[in-house]
Amino acid sequence: MAKGIIHYDVGEQVDVYLLIKSVTKGIASNGKPFLTLILQDKTGDIEAKLWDVSPEDESVYVPESIVKVFGDIHNYRGKTQLKIRSIRPAHAGDDVRVSDFLETAPMKREEMMEKITQYVFDMENPNIQRITRYLLKKYEQKFFDYPAATKNHHEFISGLAYHVVSMLELAKALVNLYPSLNKDLLYAGVILHDLGKVIELSGPVSASYTLEGNLLGHISIMVSEISKAAEHLGISGEEVVVLQHMVLSHHGKAEWGSPKPPMVKEAEILHYIDNLDAKLNMIDRALEKVKPGEFTERIYALENRSFYKPMFLSASTVAK
Repeated sequence: MAKGIIHYDVGEQVDVYLLIKSVTKGIASNGKPFLTLILQDKTGDIEAKLWDVSPEDESVYVPESIVKVFGDIHNYRGKTQLKIRSIRPAHAGDDVRVSDFLETAPMKREEMMEKITQYVFDMENPNIQRITRYLLKKYEQKFFDYPAATKNHHEFISGLAYHVVSMLELAKALVNLYPSLNKDLLYAGVILHDLGKVIELSGPVSASYTLEGNLLGHISIMVSEISKAAEHLGISGEEVVVLQHMVLSHHGKAEWGSPKPPMVKEAEILHYIDNLDAKLNMIDRALEKVKPGEFTERIYALENRSFYKPMFLSASTVAK
């Protein structure tokens, strides 16, 4: 069985099938067009450049298509790239399917659904519980299929639900440590904070931003959805406004995309939990690509820092 694309070392040759995750067109210094391809398999993705492309190439090499690539791995400005020697679209005789290349959450859909359902069941405030259950039911299919983002963190099938499950476990631990936290509000905020992404993003495969995503964004979308749900359920009052505030403020600052900073204790904690889970996911995925004793690529969303993978930590893990 071939190893995953992220496990190839610099200098190694690659002769594999990969899925085109995204395509960006550019113009080289010689005036000729080129394509930046992000190619993926179940283990992750890698960037590749396709130079001197023709209009036909642009119509053939599009997102969600499978290609056979021959090339080698090299390092460009501290980042691993695949240098293409030859590339062709896959054909029927190759016996490959898009599902063969899709990275998925490390937890089964049914298990995630069971966990999240239990957290909703544990809520004691009827208004918060009803709004959360209603919106979760309304977007259930997409919620358990979609990624949490197009890049940076949890950008895989069912990534959104997995992000929420991880955050709920963190929230539960904090509620146990700090009983003054309102668990209903915190759990609801966790479940609803990114639910607008099922409208903001195009789908679970090769996700891109929809018109609503570009013009409104998932935060504004969800604030509106909470309002519509409350009206439909005949709920009004403080709980609705505070739930909307949880969503509005979860990015923490205006420069990070939040129209309001957190002004409710549980909103502040929601921001920390969201930030922690997203950043840990970014770091873990970057560390997975390197060997003990090496540094990761720079992670743009983490102040462009590289992270070191200590040899002794890896050795102790193996020993266990």
